[in-house]
Amino acid sequence: MSKFIYLYKGPMMEMNEEQGAKWGVWLQGLGSALVSQGEPFGAGIRVIDNGTTETASNRSGYSIVEAKDLAHAQQLIKGLPLFFDNKGHYSAEIFELIEM
Repeated sequence: MSKFIYLYKGPMMEMNEEQGAKWGVWLQGLGSALVSQGEPFGAGIRVIDNGTTETASNRSGYSIVEAKDLAHAQQLIKGLPLFFDNKGHYSAEIFELIEM
């Protein structure tokens, strides 16, 4: 099994009780695959190798799961509460975490 990080992207939304419950159900549904529920992101900045800075992207948080491969990690993300409006405002990128 490998670890994968889900990087959530989209405008920050205010978490209400209903949304929090949906996240709780989804996270619980991951069972033993869940390594870290992660955290939402706050303010950020992008630091560039030439010494300049820019506004950070609109990444909004992360979670870490354990899966047998990238396809399995993609299956586990089904039902993600972030995908509620089907208008393309939210997405998730999945990366395998490589041990050093």
